[in-house]
Amino acid sequence: MVTLASASPATAQTMSPYQRGVPAGDASSEPLSLTVADAVRRGLEHNLGLLLAEQRTGEAGGARLRALAELLPNLSGRITTTREQVNLKAFGFPLPEGFPAVVGPFNVYDARVFLTQSVFDLHSLNDLRADSHREQAARFDVQDARDIVILVSANAYTRALAAGALVDAARAQLDTAQALFQQASDLKQSGLVAGIDVLRAEVQRDTTKQRLTAAQADFERSKLALARIIGLPLGQAFTLADAIKPVVFPDLTIDQAVERAYKGRGDYLAALERVRAAEANRAAIVGEALPSIRVTADYGDIGLSPSDSHGSFNVTGALNVPIFQGGRTRGRLMEAEAQLRSRRAEADDLKAGIYYDVRNAFLDLQAGREQLDVAARARELAASQLTQARDRFAAGVAGNIEVVQAQEAVALANDQYINALFTSNLATGNLVRALGGAEDVIRRYYGGVR
Repeated sequence: MVTLASASPATAQTMSPYQRGVPAGDASSEPLSLTVADAVRRGLEHNLGLLLAEQRTGEAGGARLRALAELLPNLSGRITTTREQVNLKAFGFPLPEGFPAVVGPFNVYDARVFLTQSVFDLHSLNDLRADSHREQAARFDVQDARDIVILVSANAYTRALAAGALVDAARAQLDTAQALFQQASDLKQSGLVAGIDVLRAEVQRDTTKQRLTAAQADFERSKLALARIIGLPLGQAFTLADAIKPVVFPDLTIDQAVERAYKGRGDYLAALERVRAAEANRAAIVGEALPSIRVTADYGDIGLSPSDSHGSFNVTGALNVPIFQGGRTRGRLMEAEAQLRSRRAEADDLKAGIYYDVRNAFLDLQAGREQLDVAARARELAASQLTQARDRFAAGVAGNIEVVQAQEAVALANDQYINALFTSNLATGNLVRALGGAEDVIRRYYGGVR
């Protein structure tokens, strides 16, 4: 029996976030009828990998706003009222004879607005640019995460379809085995065949039952994996509405596919944004060693009480010039340059990886299509051979060894055809992933996702 490739059982700690979903809602009493588009839509709503990527976008957005605040005006207000008693001698004032050394107690009322504004600060400006690039990289990460979720959800659905098709094939094989067993029993009663032929047919029937049981268990496991990925409510029963069929992808040359991948892959675009962020971060550290200009101002009323207070203000312009920082800036610059080289190397590596992903996907797609064609012809041949063997056995020309062998060939050919169909569709999905833009493909072939 041919079985579909699947991962071994793993705990939640070792599974990829994209293999896990966050269940939402309560299970309904009626089974859900899921299409592949429904599965993808639910995956985009509940898959853990995508949810985590979206949260990282929020974190990056918050960091950008904090960096922006360093360049925007900072306005605050304060109202204070105090009661004081001051010893003037403690401050070293020369007091004339008879002048009291202690003044007060008295009240001081002060209502004031404070303003600070950066006028020229290359460090803060480049910090903002770096965080803006990081936020854009996080958005591209979300785009890439959506492509991954679509691929994982569609592949899990396809695997469940293939496992279901294997169950149907095993059930059909069991029906055939039961019919052959009955045929052998009838011929034995007529004295046309020996008892060993009946026993052989019975063993074949029991073997086919075991295959059906194993196929059903594999089908249920594949459905559980799909439910886990797309975050179905716990215990929710569902059926697969679509049927397994070949997925046709538009013809592209390898060069066209590679160029499209460089423009559409979210992970590569995110890597380029991280390079730009590292460049801006280096420029920000260089800006630490340059002068900066900041203006501070305040305006308010001050007096013994609100009724007799008077306006006062202060405006200060400050030029800050770093002189000696003990090698702090040089050390941070060395770290930033190393990080920049790492980001560039990661981007170059990812670019090369995309090229090889596309080439491998084309090879897998070609091999999958050829395997599917061969499997289809082998299935037709096995079916014809089984028909001939049954006719020869019924005519008494041969024993049922030939029939059993032909039945095994049919079972193997059916399983290989389903496995080839699954492998071909998987290769198509891998090509979609290699190119990027999986949502466009889903929209084109399955009516899109909401």
